[in-house]
Amino acid sequence: MKVDYIIVGLGLAGIALAERLEARNKSFVVFDDESQHSSRTAAGAYNPVILKRFTPVWNGPEQIEVALPFYQQLAEKLKVKLDFPVLTKKVFKSIEDQNNWFAASDKPRLQDYLDPKLDQASYEGVIAEFGFGNVRNTGWIDTNVLLDHYRLHLQNSDQVRFETFEYEQLDVKDGILYKDIKAEKIVFCEGYGITKNPYFRHLPLNGTKGEVLIIEAPELDIDFQVKSTIFVLPLGNHRYKVGATFNWADKTSDPTEAGKSELLEKLKKVITVPFNIVNHRAGIRPTVKDRRPLVGIHPDFKNVAIMNGLGTRGVMIAPTVSEQLLDHIDLGTPLDPEIDINRF
Repeated sequence: MKVDYIIVGLGLAGIALAERLEARNKSFVVFDDESQHSSRTAAGAYNPVILKRFTPVWNGPEQIEVALPFYQQLAEKLKVKLDFPVLTKKVFKSIEDQNNWFAASDKPRLQDYLDPKLDQASYEGVIAEFGFGNVRNTGWIDTNVLLDHYRLHLQNSDQVRFETFEYEQLDVKDGILYKDIKAEKIVFCEGYGITKNPYFRHLPLNGTKGEVLIIEAPELDIDFQVKSTIFVLPLGNHRYKVGATFNWADKTSDPTEAGKSELLEKLKKVITVPFNIVNHRAGIRPTVKDRRPLVGIHPDFKNVAIMNGLGTRGVMIAPTVSEQLLDHIDLGTPLDPEIDINRF
């Protein structure tokens, strides 16, 4: 079998890269063993504001401008709904919180998103003594629907192998040779799995475990996302995604009682209505110390590349950096120094 590219990993990074390759009429095959769960656990939110500090997300508006048409095209291709625009309401904790919001809403890069008028309305079942700040132009991508249908799409076109990639079987010295496959390039999009990769495990990827709950709350009837110390995201039919935890020590993808307890303790400070837990999920976010992706070509093997480290905002970042990586590989276009692995 001969292809232009091998992609290892089929999370948000792998899907974005595969789509970009298809648009360039490049042939490829993807390897995935579903060992990484971060893309499935993710909230899938797009929001260009860091609401803890009321500061802009790195390249947030520019990333969203690329991402939303990308997911719209994917939705049409897969015949599913992926994009769910939803207003985000930031819960204020104090008068100082409100004042900081006023100051932030006046900044040029945040004016399109932060409503300067405070929301003092009362929403049954939601605790907000000091009111809310409304964040416009936000929403979420249904990553589980995307992953399920894209896997099926690749399966139907015989472009995916559901098996663990064996690094020792890879020969990169004269082109790319892996078992029965010859390729021009290989790109690793393995998320936290990159820590076992002999070509890139030297990079400073520090996975952060995140846990989320899916709850059912029949008495809670909100069509907006609540953002406090946790988020409460409406999924429809009185179901909500609640998250997330940040655990730097535990590197397993198994849900824990400690994680559940933390989420429940925080949730009870956000809503007052009864609820049932429907699901409990966990995954390891591929995070980097400088909060920038890991993108680029191996220093010794020019046919080996990486796209990783998308962190907590993978749905926003993946469409942009996948295009940048392929421009770098195919056209020699320089990478943004902030994402280039050469910074390490």
